[in-house]
Amino acid sequence: MRIDDIEKDLITAVKSRDRVKSEALRFLISEIRYSGIARYGAGWESDMTAADIAAVIQQQVKRHRESIDAYKSAGRDDLVSKETAELKILTAYQPQQIGDADLKKLLAEVAASGEKNFGLLMKQAMVGLAGKADGARVSAMLREILSGKAGVK
Repeated sequence: MRIDDIEKDLITAVKSRDRVKSEALRFLISEIRYSGIARYGAGWESDMTAADIAAVIQQQVKRHRESIDAYKSAGRDDLVSKETAELKILTAYQPQQIGDADLKKLLAEVAASGEKNFGLLMKQAMVGLAGKADGARVSAMLREILSGKAGVK
């Protein structure tokens, strides 16, 4: 994914007067630019990789999910529906997520390394899964595998 592709989609959304998509994409582009400047400085556009952009998208998806949970607990159904609509738009820009079967297979290999420290196991797992699986999903599945193996929760 490139920022140019997202900008083209923004132009299309603005022309079609899709306000929710326009706002979501404007904010996403802003976050990508901010991240690029913070990481690479001037000339960031040539240094920004697809993985960098995917990480920003993943971060925005996570923020929207957290906002939805917070708004639900506060009883703000109007904001829940807005955040849900924006989340749907952002998930379309995420890289293809790894399936449960493949994720379990990969995590079983990581767990078989013999390491006992959960944090180090997560770090090993996330190296190969960057952008392909949500950290909370990886953590839950890794805990499940470990609890079935060694009785660890």
